[in-house]
Amino acid sequence: MLRSNTCGELNINNVGQEVTLAGWVQKSRDLGGMTFIDMRDRYGITQLVFNMETDSSLCEKARKLGREFVITVTGKVAERSNKNPKMPTGEIEIIAEDFEILNESKTPPFTIEDNTDGGDELRMKYRYLDLRRNPVKQNLALRHKVSIETRKYLDSKQFFEIETPFLIKSTPEGARDFVVPSRMHAGQFYALPQSPQTFKQLLMVAGYDRYFQLVRCFRDEDLRADRQPEFTQIDCEMSFVIQEDILNTFESLAKHLFKTVKGIEIDEFPRISYDDAMKYYGSDKPDIRFGMKFIELNDVAQNKGFKVFDDAELVVGINAEDCGNYSRKQLDKLTDFVRKPQIGAKGLVYVKYNEDGTFKSSVDKFFDLDALKSWAEKFDSKPGDLMLILAGDTDKTRKALNELRLEMGNRLELRNTDVFKPLWVVDFPLLEWNEESQRYHAMHHPFTSPKAEDIELINADPGAVRANAYDMVINGVEIGGGSIRIHNKELQKRMFKLLGFTDEEAQSQFGFLMNAFEYGAPPHGGIALGFDRLVALFGGSDSIRDYIAFPKNNAGRDVMIDSPSGISDEQLDELGLKIVK
Repeated sequence: MLRSNTCGELNINNVGQEVTLAGWVQKSRDLGGMTFIDMRDRYGITQLVFNMETDSSLCEKARKLGREFVITVTGKVAERSNKNPKMPTGEIEIIAEDFEILNESKTPPFTIEDNTDGGDELRMKYRYLDLRRNPVKQNLALRHKVSIETRKYLDSKQFFEIETPFLIKSTPEGARDFVVPSRMHAGQFYALPQSPQTFKQLLMVAGYDRYFQLVRCFRDEDLRADRQPEFTQIDCEMSFVIQEDILNTFESLAKHLFKTVKGIEIDEFPRISYDDAMKYYGSDKPDIRFGMKFIELNDVAQNKGFKVFDDAELVVGINAEDCGNYSRKQLDKLTDFVRKPQIGAKGLVYVKYNEDGTFKSSVDKFFDLDALKSWAEKFDSKPGDLMLILAGDTDKTRKALNELRLEMGNRLELRNTDVFKPLWVVDFPLLEWNEESQRYHAMHHPFTSPKAEDIELINADPGAVRANAYDMVINGVEIGGGSIRIHNKELQKRMFKLLGFTDEEAQSQFGFLMNAFEYGAPPHGGIALGFDRLVALFGGSDSIRDYIAFPKNNAGRDVMIDSPSGISDEQLDELGLKIVK
C-alpha cells in the first residue's frame, strides 16, 4: 500500500506515530520559514507541515507543488497549536519528513472547493474533477447508504435479488423506448427496458415469490429535474399477496430507510383515494406538509350574476392563513402567476377577510357581505386570512389551483425540506381516455388488475373501473408506484382488447406472458420505487442529477464523453442501417 492511513482518520490519539498518507494537494500556504499543505483524499483533509529550518530542500520542493498534484507523504503526527474544531483531523498535523510526486496536475478549470466557481455545464464536462468536491462525495455517500439499507431490509424479508435482461423486446405502451439494432439479426432491434415488469412477473410464475432488484431503467422522454434517460429503480414483486400486504411491506421499508439513513421516525402513512386527491389537492401526488385543501364553492358562488362563476364547471379555492394583509402588488403577482401559459388560468378572484371582520374582494360589485360571509364559512376562514378562488373546467381548474397552492406553500415557507410527510394514493382509474388516439390507455400499465368489485364494469363503463394500484408519495413527489397484477390469461386478453390490441397484436407482443399464465401463475403484485428520487428527497434536493455519478444534462447529453455521437459507416453497414440526411 502507498499509504498507512487515510487523510480523514488521524486524531490526537495518533500523536507521535510515523504515518504515510497519499492524496491530492488541496491548497498550500507559504508563511516564511514554514509551508503548510492541505492534503485531501476521499476520507478527508490532513494538514502537512514543511519546516525550512529542519529541511530547507524538502520545504523548497514542497513550495513547487501545485493544486491537485497527487503525492505520497511520510511524516510524524503532531498536535496542532492552532486547532480547527470544524475538521475531524483539526487537532493534528503531519510534520513531513519526505514526499514523492506520484503525478502532476494541470490547473483545474474550476476550484475543487465546497463552493466552487464552476458553472453546471463546465462541471459536467469535467465531472471527474467535480466528483472530488465534498458536496458531491456526500451525495454519493448518501446514495450508497440508501442502497445498502434497502438491500439489508429486503434481504431480512426473504427477498431474492435477481438480475433481469437489459436487451429486451420493444413494446408500444408507456414512454418511448431506446432501441438497439441487432447485427446478427439484420433489420431487427432490441429495446432497453423501461422497467423489468414482465420479467418480474415471470419470476413469480417461476415460484420466486419475493424478488427485488436495484435496476437500471431507460426511457427516451423529455428531461426535467427529476428525470434522466437512465435511472435506477428499487424494483420488487411478491406472490400470494393482496394490496394491503404490499403497502405494509414497503411502508415498513420507507420507515426503515428514514430511521437508518436520516435518523427520523415516521409514524403514519395516511391513505387517500385518487378521487379525493384530485378533489382536495388537484394532484395525484399531493404535498401534505401544509393545509390549504381545496374548497368547492359552486353552491354558494353560482347564479349570482357573475358570469365567470355562472359559466364555470367548477368554482374552487384555497384559504391562505394570515395572508389578509397582502398588498395589491402581491395579489397582482399571484394573478400573473396563474395566468402563465403553463398554469393556464384566465384569472384569479381574491377575498380578504379583514381583521375588523369586514371583507374586501375583487368581485365586490357582484357579491354582498352575506355572500362573502358564506364563502368564509365554507373555507373556515378567520379574520386576517386570504381566500383565493379559480373557476373553469374541472380538470384544468384543479390543475391550476394545485400550482397556486404549491406556490403559496413556497412563498409562506411551508415546504420545509427537513419535514417528511408520506402517504399512499390508492384506487386509481384503471384506464384513461386519450383524445388523440381515440382509445383507452392504461393509467399504470396493461398488466394492472382491476378491482374485483369493478370487473363487471369493464364492458359497460370502462372509464369507471378502478385499478388495484397504489402510489407512494412523499412531500409532493411520486416516489414509486405499483399494483396487483393480472395473473389470468383470459382477463389479460380482455385488458389488451380494451386497450385496442387485436388478438394477433397481443399474442405477438405479450404472448410469452399470457402463455406463462397457463402454467399455474400465482396471484402477485409489486412496486417500483424511484431510487434516484428517494435519495434526492433525503438529500433535500429537487434534482436527481446531483445524486448520480455521471448524469446527462438537460438536453440528454453527456458533455464529458460527448455522447450521443455518430458512428462510422462501417458500423452502420454491419448493422444494416443507413443515415438519411
